Amino acid sequence: METQRLILIIALMITTLLLWQSWEIRHGQPIQNISYVEGAQPLQPADESVPEMPPEIASAKGLSIETQQQLTPSAEAKTIRIVTDLLDIEISSAGGDIRKASLLKYPIELEEPDKVIQLMNDTMPRLFVGQSGLISRNAKLPDHHTVYQVEKSEYRLADGEDELKVNLLWQNEEGIRVVKQLTFKRDSYEIDIDYLVENRTGEPLSLAMYRQLQRGDYSIQGENSFIYTFTGAVVSNNINKYEKIQFDDMEDWQPEHDYAQGGYIAMLQHYFTSAWLANDDEDNRFYTKALSDGRYVIGLSTAEKTLPAGESETLHTRMFIGPKDQERMELVSPDLRLTVDYGILSVLAEPLFWLLRFIHDILGNWGWSIIVLTIIIKLCFYPLTDKQYRSMANLRKLQPKMEAIKARYDGDRQKMGQAMMEMYKKEKVNPLAGCLPILVQIPVFIALYWVLVESVEIRQADFMWWLNDLSSPDPYYILPLLMAISMFIMQRLSPKPSDPIQEKVMMSLPVVFGVFFAFFPAGLVLYWFFNNLLSILQQWYITKQVEAGG
Repeated sequence: METQRLILIIALMITTLLLWQSWEIRHGQPIQNISYVEGAQPLQPADESVPEMPPEIASAKGLSIETQQQLTPSAEAKTIRIVTDLLDIEISSAGGDIRKASLLKYPIELEEPDKVIQLMNDTMPRLFVGQSGLISRNAKLPDHHTVYQVEKSEYRLADGEDELKVNLLWQNEEGIRVVKQLTFKRDSYEIDIDYLVENRTGEPLSLAMYRQLQRGDYSIQGENSFIYTFTGAVVSNNINKYEKIQFDDMEDWQPEHDYAQGGYIAMLQHYFTSAWLANDDEDNRFYTKALSDGRYVIGLSTAEKTLPAGESETLHTRMFIGPKDQERMELVSPDLRLTVDYGILSVLAEPLFWLLRFIHDILGNWGWSIIVLTIIIKLCFYPLTDKQYRSMANLRKLQPKMEAIKARYDGDRQKMGQAMMEMYKKEKVNPLAGCLPILVQIPVFIALYWVLVESVEIRQADFMWWLNDLSSPDPYYILPLLMAISMFIMQRLSPKPSDPIQEKVMMSLPVVFGVFFAFFPAGLVLYWFFNNLLSILQQWYITKQVEAGG
C-alpha cells in the first residue's frame, strides 16, 4: 500500500470519527438550542427540588425543611443586582440564589459586542441557577426558599475598590441570627460566600451547609453546533479528582463513599462553567438528581456539626462563575482546570497547550502562535517524516518499473504482487517504511484538535485579515480551500496508486476534506494547512534529492 494513500485514509478516518461523534451526541440525545427570551415565565419547580441532606440529618424526625414549598420566589422576594468589572449578576433575596449571571468580557458574537454570554438564568428551558442554604435537625434555618432581609437592590464595584460585599440577614424569634455574605472581587470570577450563624437559643444547634446547581439540558448561545464538547456535571474530591456525569446518568448516580474531602461540583459546557468549591479540609456528601420537568441537580452538603448555645460559627464556601480560563482556574483551585476536558489524550494536550500559551505570551497573536507551534511539532517529527518521505520518493522513482510489472502481469494479481515484492527487495525499498511515522503523529494531531476546540483563550481570537475568530469556521471558506489545494499538491508529489479506481478516490479526497473542514474551527484548519505547506516543502526537497541519486 502506498504511504500517501495510507496518510489520507487515516486522516479521513479521524475526520469521520470526529464528525460521527458530534452527530451521535447532537442527534441521539436531543438538546434544545434556545436563546434567552425576555418576559419568559419564571421557574416553577417540582417539590422534589428539596436539597439532599446529610444522612444523619435526613433520618432525624421533625425536619425543618418544608417539602411542599416551591422554589418560585414569594411575593416578598426581591431581586438584587451586582455589577463588577467582569460579572453582571442577579440574586434573589429568597435564599440568596444566584439567578442570573452574564460574562461582560465575552460577547456571543463579535459583531454585537454588547450582547454578552448569559451563563446563568432562572427561566425554563435555559435554566441554570446556583443555590445554597443551611439545614438542621432541631431548628428552622434559612435554606434556598427562605426570604432574607436586604439593604438595597443594586450594588456596583466602584472605581478604586477591590471588593464588594453584599449582606443578607435572617433571624427568628427563637434567637438564631444568620447573615449570608457574598464577596465579589475585582478581576475575579470567584465569589466568596460566608454564613455567619449566631445561636442565642440556649440550646445546642445542629448545623450543616449545602450547595447545589440546577441546570436544564440545552446548548450555550453562540456555540459551534458542528463541534461536540461535553455538557453535563462534574464531581471532584480527594477520592476522585475528576468524574464526568451525563445528564441521563444523574438520576441513578451514587458517590463511591458517603463523604469525601475538598473538591468541587460543576456544570460544564463549551468554554464556560459554574462550580461550587469546597474547603480543602471539609467533609462533604455529593449527590445528583434528575427532576421530572427536565431539570438536573448536582450538589454537596457538609457533615453535621454542633453549634453550642451562645456561640457563633462562620461557614465558608466559594463559587466560580466564568470562562474555563486555565490560568484563572488554577488560582482558584488547581483541580478546577481539569474542567478543560482534553479526554484520554490529556497527557499530550496539556503540554501542547502550555507550549502554545508560552508562544502566545511572546507573540501576542494566537494565529501566529499556532503556526509557530506547527513548525515546532514538525521539527520534532522531522527524523520520522524524513524517513517517510524518502520511502515515498523511492516508490515514486520506481514508478516506471511498477507500471511495467503491472502491464506484464495484467489480470494475475498474485504474480504481480510477487514481482512487486521481488523488485522492492532488489531495490532495497520498504513500501511500508512510512507507516510508523504517520501512526506516531496521529495522537498528536488529535490532542492538538482538542486543545484548539476546548481552549476558551482561542475563542474569538483574531489572527489577520478576514480571520477574526479562530474558534469559528472561516466565513469565506478561503482557508479550507487552500487546505484542499495543499492536499492536492501533496498527492501530486506522491506515488500513484496502482489501481485506477483507487487513484480516482484518492483524487477526490481533497474535495471531501475541503468540505469537512469548512465547518471546523479556523484555528484547526490553519494548523492543518500550514502543516501541509511544510510537508510539501520537505517532500519536494527529499524527492529531488532521491531523484538526483542523493
